[in-house]
Amino acid sequence: MKKFMLATTLVLSTSTIAHEDHGIQISSDQCQVDFQNDVRITPNQLQITAENNKQLTIDSFGELYVDGQAITLTDDQKVALSNYADSLRVQLPQVANIALDGVKLAGVALDEVAQAFNLQGLDSLNGLMDELHVEISDTFYQQGAFVMGERTFNEFGENFEDKFETHMEEAVESAMMQSIGSILMMVGSEMVSSGGDMESFETRMENMGKQIEERIELQAKQLEEKANGLCGKFEVIANAETKLVSQIPAMNGYQLFNFKSK
Repeated sequence: MKKFMLATTLVLSTSTIAHEDHGIQISSDQCQVDFQNDVRITPNQLQITAENNKQLTIDSFGELYVDGQAITLTDDQKVALSNYADSLRVQLPQVANIALDGVKLAGVALDEVAQAFNLQGLDSLNGLMDELHVEISDTFYQQGAFVMGERTFNEFGENFEDKFETHMEEAVESAMMQSIGSILMMVGSEMVSSGGDMESFETRMENMGKQIEERIELQAKQLEEKANGLCGKFEVIANAETKLVSQIPAMNGYQLFNFKSK
């Protein structure tokens, strides 16, 4: 069960996405991408804000603006720019989806454990998971736009540490205290049904925990594969972005990705 709870914690922490001093790192066994600058995506435009608060805007017509000044582009440049913007619109929200899937999986794990071991008092913990789901949604989706970047992750990281980590520990402790009676009754019942055979009882408990772990780990593996696939797509976008900057020098300094081979 320790391994199972550790796996759940790792999923909940969305370890695929890490915050570093100089940006956001999205990594997997296959690739590592540093996400830099901030991006805001609406139906009508895609806006990138650099560290100096200067902004680059790509509108729905494929026109480019740097700090409000229009940049003259050739037809080929417009096509390349539009393809780049379309890729960001499709792939970036997948980061939020993976984080939300992680929270959902953690909730499933809690339900599995609660049902198997007849745990009581998990309402506060389930409520906290719902709050975390809302917090992640509100982090990425703000006022009709999808946002992602250093500022966004800083805000979420502070809220998670201040609000959720401590409350989650308290909720788990409370659930265990409320469930101690039920757990003892279950242990007694299992001991009676096994004729007092402690070894048989331990085996049944281990098998129950193993079954839960296997079900959750399968879903966790699928989520990990999804994250690995996303990282690979970001590698493709990072390469396209590098070529785009060479085509359109005005975009230099507004890159979102820095891909590093492992």
